[in-house]
Amino acid sequence: MKKIALSALAALTLGSVGANATTLYQDENGQVFTKPAEGRTEIKTATPVFSHADKLKFSGLTYLGYTYDDYDAKLSNGSINTKKDTSDFEVRRAYFQLKAYLLDDPKSYYRITFDVSKDVTGDEKVRAKYAYVYLNNIAPATSVEIGLAHRPWHDYEEHNAWYYRSVSKVLIEDKKHGPDLSNSADFGVMFKTRTKYFDADYGIFNGEGYHSKSNGNGMSFEWRTTAHLLGVSGKDKQTKLTYWDASFFGQYNKGHKSVVVIEPLTKTPITEQQDLIFGGLHTVYNMPSFLVAAQYIDSKDTSDIVVSRQAGSGYSVNAEFRIGADKEYRLLARYDAWTPDIKVTDPLTGLDSKKEDRGYIIGAAWHQNHNLEWVANVIVTDNEAGSAKERENGTQYMVTAEVKF
Repeated sequence: MKKIALSALAALTLGSVGANATTLYQDENGQVFTKPAEGRTEIKTATPVFSHADKLKFSGLTYLGYTYDDYDAKLSNGSINTKKDTSDFEVRRAYFQLKAYLLDDPKSYYRITFDVSKDVTGDEKVRAKYAYVYLNNIAPATSVEIGLAHRPWHDYEEHNAWYYRSVSKVLIEDKKHGPDLSNSADFGVMFKTRTKYFDADYGIFNGEGYHSKSNGNGMSFEWRTTAHLLGVSGKDKQTKLTYWDASFFGQYNKGHKSVVVIEPLTKTPITEQQDLIFGGLHTVYNMPSFLVAAQYIDSKDTSDIVVSRQAGSGYSVNAEFRIGADKEYRLLARYDAWTPDIKVTDPLTGLDSKKEDRGYIIGAAWHQNHNLEWVANVIVTDNEAGSAKERENGTQYMVTAEVKF
């Protein structure tokens, strides 16, 4: 009896996952099955999951990890660094995603993704990361996302050139030794054009990003154009395909974000609306056994009051080497450099100069299967002496489990 009960429970569980599994079957011994066969009789059951959509698709992604931050004890001027070493087990990010297929076109859907992450106080918060309608082929080779949608650049780089968001965000989003120009989602409309030799994402957004308040003072036009030089789109196929891409990306914003800056003459904090404009060039070459990528970004802030630290220029290079029968063992490395346009006065010489922020990532990964990947790495922050971020200098040791289903 226990065996029959457990069998029925398993079959009902399968029925709750597949919305169309409304009919069960049992044999003469009471064993329950989801498919008909000789000697099996039909059992009528209700479907536990109900939706007005033709099909529902669930998925999840979580970054579990341990991080130890070992900050430099002293700054270049000899003063004590006030940053204290830290050691933490953490859920860096946790995403849960639902797609509901609502239209006759099987490739059109509604998507919502919930994002669990820490806020500035260290508390875990849940927010909507994506919530948009995707309409397939509204024009030749072109689709559209409407709502809380992808921004053009981040998703491309993370699925074609830098696969370790669990360790570090891409350069334009990095805060520690990058410019923090933009995050990965925003409220707006984005068009997606796909052909064999050319891709483009372009759209209009609020500009502040999905976890900042919109001030309603302007829109942001953002874009990515990518040439597939070998006629191959390699998205998430890095261990199977050879591809070579060249991209131009950027955004043009007007008054998109309120920032607090220090007025040079009075040295008092003031709030201004940024007019942030940036553009970047990127290339990636991938073979199943290795990848190499590089990019350059230039950013301008045309605000009338004070130029922010997000104005400047920088570059990033990363590489990955893969071995194993399924290329499941990987070595990874990355170097970031960002130089803000703000000049810093040297207390000894009295001369003004720009200071570079730098970061090195070295690590190894094991892709255990399509659900689980392990990463061990170090991040060395080596911001130039006198940089406003010099107190961040030190070494970060990380172990990460990336879980997805």
